[in-house]
Parts: sequence; C-alpha cells; structure tokens
Amino acid sequence: MKNKTTYLIDDDKLSIKLMSMLISKNNFCEEIISFHNPLTALEELKINASDPSRLPDVILLDLNMPLLDGWQFLDEFQLISFAKKIIVFIVSSSIDPYDLEKTKDYPIIKSYIIKPLTSEKLKKTSVLIENEI
Repeated sequence: MKNKTTYLIDDDKLSIKLMSMLISKNNFCEEIISFHNPLTALEELKINASDPSRLPDVILLDLNMPLLDGWQFLDEFQLISFAKKIIVFIVSSSIDPYDLEKTKDYPIIKSYIIKPLTSEKLKKTSVLIENEI
C-alpha cells in the first residue's frame, strides 16, 4: 500500500510551498493537504476520525507554530480515536536537544526530520512509511 494522502501542518507558507513541490516531484504521495493552522488540521481530523478514506496516511508536522505548537497538537491528536493508523513525522528547524529528546514521549512520532526537507530525507521517510503501512 502506498502513502495516498499527506497532511502538511506548518504555519510558514513558504515552507509548505517548498515541501509541497518537493513531495510532488518525488511522488511521495497522491494528495497533499496543507494546513497553516494546526487547530484547523485537528478539527479536520476529528470530523473524519471514523472514516479511513478521509484520513491522511502521513502527517508532516512543524513544532514552532503560534496558537498551538507541535507538542500541543500531538497532545490533542493522541486523544482522538482514528479508524486507521496515521504516521507522524516532525519536520522542524529546531535542533534543540530538548525537542529531540521530547519525541521519545510520543510513540506516534516515527522520526524527527530537521529542515530543510530534501529529496534524500524524503526517500528515507518513504522507506519508514513502507514498513508501517
């Protein structure tokens, strides 16, 4: 099974644009759905939680966002019961050892990717996904 739908959650519109272009160029998934506001992404996930065809296979999540940071998003995300497994990757510019260590508190995080996202990093991510889906 292939990664059909990927959610990009990042408040930086340029980051979303660049990641979307890279994802498309590398055939990472069939559909990219972008969210500049993590609250909107959470609402979408809650609405579709029981319908696997409307849920993403993968979420690429930024950490440093206003309103709701990536950690707060994950706290809320874990409270939702989904009809299928969703694989979460952190994609952040943070190299803070605290952030890297904190990923251990969230078993749903598959990997921590330091920005910028590159074709090579995306290929490694695809391999991790293939082992999970």
